[in-house]
Amino acid sequence: MKEKLLLLLFLVSATLGAQTVRKYSNEFMNIGVDAAAFGMSNAVVASSGDVNSGYWNPAGLVNLEDKQISLMHASYFANIANYDYAAFAMPLDDRSAVGLSVIRFGVDDILNTTQLIDDEGNIYYDRISKFSTADYGVTFSYARRLPLDGLNYGVNAKVIRRVIGDFASSWGFGLDAAIQFRTDKWMFGVMARDITTTFNAWSIDEEKFAEIQGAVEGQNQELPETTEITIPKLQLGMARKFVYRYDFSLLAEVDLNFRFAETNDVISTSFASITPSLGLEFAYIDMVYVRGGVGNFQNIKQLDGSDSVGFQPNIGVGFRYKGIQVDYALTDIGDQSAALYSNVFSLKLDWEIFR
Repeated sequence: MKEKLLLLLFLVSATLGAQTVRKYSNEFMNIGVDAAAFGMSNAVVASSGDVNSGYWNPAGLVNLEDKQISLMHASYFANIANYDYAAFAMPLDDRSAVGLSVIRFGVDDILNTTQLIDDEGNIYYDRISKFSTADYGVTFSYARRLPLDGLNYGVNAKVIRRVIGDFASSWGFGLDAAIQFRTDKWMFGVMARDITTTFNAWSIDEEKFAEIQGAVEGQNQELPETTEITIPKLQLGMARKFVYRYDFSLLAEVDLNFRFAETNDVISTSFASITPSLGLEFAYIDMVYVRGGVGNFQNIKQLDGSDSVGFQPNIGVGFRYKGIQVDYALTDIGDQSAALYSNVFSLKLDWEIFR
């Protein structure tokens, strides 16, 4: 039954996505990357300045002093879904930098029971097969310093690949643009995602789609249309780093996340919806890090019809030594939001370890 439910969800999502502007298309690209950022509830758009800036704010890539690699893994929904990320970035000169990142969000080894029962009602377990559904995002980043001291800009070009077994697949393309401005004490950032809207074109196997319809009772809809459009999103951030007695520091950032659609965000209008996030990072001699944050403020409808405000608190820790940094984050502490908690691990390598 679980497998049929997954197939039913595919049918519904594909049909609802027919030639419409979908609020949540390509949502896997909005989860985030880097356990350090997760520990701060993703409030990093102003302060990001390493290889992971390719995702959070490509303008921050100009702060790289050498090549860097980042790897991350997280599991969702009781380890049913796996989320993986890898990135590489390097400075081109003292004014520009480039980066490349890959994201995969997938559910593997799903049982396909559409052929389990034949036309005469006989059950054949050897006709059960497996398939996987996976979303891929490949991002190419470029950043450059502007003549105004402290002001940088960055752009992303994204290629999206989504695969649902042999049933359907799609290709998509989109662009991001970002700026970052830093003074002696303050940091500001703006990240505009999918500025041209991200377009996905689906290819659906009509024969296999018909098999799914026959396997899921009550499903006889027409073949869905094959286009999706992801609407733009905007993230604004302001941060400051406080240093105490040279060895101790505290980084604090507040972000506002805008979606140009009416959603269940804590501030929602017909034009845009806004949810804030706050992140803190305490560091000792830039070696040991303790992080905390809260974000994802949502209006949640309760079973009795009343509304409440849900939020997602996160915590994290990190350790850095000679260019090797390991970070861990536990998201949604106490299950205060509708999201499910997850353990996130990431590793960052700086080429300084070879110097």
